[in-house]
Amino acid sequence: MIEEILPASVVSVETRTDIDDLFPEEAELVARAVEKRRREFATARWCARKALADLGHEAAPILRGPKNEPLWPDGIVGALTHCDGYRAAAVAPATAITGLGIDAEPHEELPAGTLKLIARPEEIPVLADLASQYPATHWDKVLFSAKESVYKAWYPLARRWLDFQDATLHFDPRARAFEAELHQPGLVVGGVELRRLSGRFAVGDGLVVTAVVIEG
Repeated sequence: MIEEILPASVVSVETRTDIDDLFPEEAELVARAVEKRRREFATARWCARKALADLGHEAAPILRGPKNEPLWPDGIVGALTHCDGYRAAAVAPATAITGLGIDAEPHEELPAGTLKLIARPEEIPVLADLASQYPATHWDKVLFSAKESVYKAWYPLARRWLDFQDATLHFDPRARAFEAELHQPGLVVGGVELRRLSGRFAVGDGLVVTAVVIEG
């Protein structure tokens, strides 16, 4: 499903079956985690190793940085995601793209009270309008997932926190696309500060999946 919204330069692997296959260094990172968290962690990294193998990389530990971001081999850009019943990874050569974020969420309404925490005031009426036109889609969850993908693409490059309120999303439902208008400076690519990022989304099989790709 995730490959539908990624360019051909990105290799992705997804699964709905958990696989407990960790390197010792990875197992140390989740030694105190509950079983559910360990399964998510292990399976997402199994997906990543399969994707990396397609790019010619031998299997190796995928550790994590200070914000729990995955640490990729030199010359690789990538992202991981997992939610109930779904795990995925996406990777690409850094010569092909500069930044990448993916996210998957169950296709269901956000918990009560959550929308006001993640949506900017100008996004609320837009979501209501989208819901009236396309009632089969939970647009609040699409917004949440898209902002997660924006952050995952942003952080490895900017090395700064980006809050849900730091981006306004604009959706094109027919193209299954969105643009993120950034309200925080700090994302510089090729000497140019980016204030907008582009992404795509898909809804199906009980999931919302989103992706943001930053081309160099």
